[in-house]
Amino acid sequence: DAKKLVRSPSGLRMVPEHRAARSPFGLDEPPWVPDKECPRCMQCDTKFDFITRKHHCRRCGKCFCDKCCSKKVPLPRMCFVDPVRQCAECALVSQKETEFYDKQLKVLMNGATFFVTLGTTDKSELMVCRLSNNQRYLVLDGDSHYEIEITQISTVQILTEGFTPGGGNTRAIGMILQYKVPGSEEVTQMKFTAGEDFSCNKKLSASWLAAMHKATKLLYESRDQ
Repeated sequence: DAKKLVRSPSGLRMVPEHRAARSPFGLDEPPWVPDKECPRCMQCDTKFDFITRKHHCRRCGKCFCDKCCSKKVPLPRMCFVDPVRQCAECALVSQKETEFYDKQLKVLMNGATFFVTLGTTDKSELMVCRLSNNQRYLVLDGDSHYEIEITQISTVQILTEGFTPGGGNTRAIGMILQYKVPGSEEVTQMKFTAGEDFSCNKKLSASWLAAMHKATKLLYESRDQ
């Protein structure tokens, strides 16, 4: 994608000029609490002065003292290249997201093989499913070819097996995905099933589905923002 980068409102990072070119998993930076409206730390209530300086959390925009906002953690969802200062609560959330960006995003881009059923038909097609490099499309390749905009996905249901009332382990074996066709309100459904004849790919398929489950959570969070 050819996309022009511009400075964000805070001037601290570079983002694509047009929102449509940004990652669907991304978050907009929050408005910062103005300095004049924050005489005390919003966590420990310590009063700011020449010695106790105020710092803004890059993720929530609130104002803290150095002790309450000392962690520097990666924040790829806001396009920060280097680790940035965050409050303890936000740092914990960002650290949990690191696994998605370091590992699961690569799993989604590498792809996995599934039997794909379109709509309510019984006919399935063996297809390689992967996330595009710009993170904006789910690409399906087989005899047919589909490109589903991530932003048009409305629901994702992960299908599992092995559940027992006693809380036994479950294994992801497929998913049901619903999305809107661009330019209409029509909702299309696809079912993805890991093939039983491809035992060597079972683990890969399960890993891909787990990554897709995490990606869906981040997508919903981005929308709720």
